[in-house]
This record gives sequence, structure tokens and C-alpha cells, in this order.
Amino acid sequence: MAASPFRPAIDLMAQYASYHRDRRNIVTHFVGIPLIVFAIGVLLARAELSVGGVSLTAAWVLWGLSTAWYLTRGNLVLGLAVSLANGVLMALAEPLAAGTLSSWLSFGLGSFVLGWVIQFIGHYYEGKKPAFVDDLVGLLVGPMFVVGEALFSLGWGREFLREIERRAGPTHLRDLAHPAA
Repeated sequence: MAASPFRPAIDLMAQYASYHRDRRNIVTHFVGIPLIVFAIGVLLARAELSVGGVSLTAAWVLWGLSTAWYLTRGNLVLGLAVSLANGVLMALAEPLAAGTLSSWLSFGLGSFVLGWVIQFIGHYYEGKKPAFVDDLVGLLVGPMFVVGEALFSLGWGREFLREIERRAGPTHLRDLAHPAA
């Protein structure tokens, strides 16, 4: 049974990080996760919904719901940053929905498949399955993790990062020639 999706950001990030300690895996996530988010934006941007007399695409509705979730995980800076990053990806994806059916599906499905291939390459280096296999909330935490890692590399959240590493361990490069048993 999966834990509550409404845990604080630190708990979500530490759990996700425990599946992502190999630096090569983390790097692949910087490409794979944005591609997947972008692909979802492309695929959902074609579905128009009317909410309170305002026409929105399903992509923007999903963005709004996910933003509400990110902003309520107890870390406002991280919530705002991941929401902004996802919003940029949705904005870039939306024009592709206006193309022909074949171009829309090619961009949407192509980006989705490519993103997942890159993710699974990363998990080969990690030697572990993706986090979402054990907890579907990992699908929402992935973008938060990538944005968090980017912020950490810029010097933000040193205490936050220390707590994640205390719980999940430091990053490393797994020895592929002599993997641990």
C-alpha cells in the first residue's frame, strides 16, 4: 500500500531520492522528466474544457491541479519553482496541439516514449526500478526532484539537501563492472 500523496516535500523528496543516488541517473532525469511533462502537455492540449465560462485545455487544468498539490507540500520556493517549470513546458507544448493529427501525435507520443527511454537508461545505471513502481506519487515527485536538484546546484536549500542526503545517502557513481549484490 502506498503512503499518502499529501506528505511534506522533504518526505517525498527523500523517498524519491532513495531511488536516485547514481549521478548518471539524476542527469538522465534532467532530460527525461521534462520530455515526459512536455509530452503530456502536447497530448492534453488538444482537449478543450470550459470551466466557469473560460475555455482551458486539459493540459492547463492538469497544470493547475498539480500546482495546487506542489504549493501545499510545505516548501513554497520549491512548489513555485516546479510549478513555473511545468508551466513553461505546458506553454511550449500547447502550440503543437494545433498541428495536424499526425504531427500532434508524433510530438506527443514521440516525446513521451523518448522521455521514458531516457529514464530507463538512467535506472540501468542506478540498478533500481523507478520510484513510481512502488508509489505512483513518484510521477508527481519526479518534476519536483529535478527542479529541486537544479535549485540545489545553484546553492538553494542547503539544509533541505542535507536532510535528503541524511535519509537517502549521498550521490555516487555505481560500479557497473562490480555491482553490489
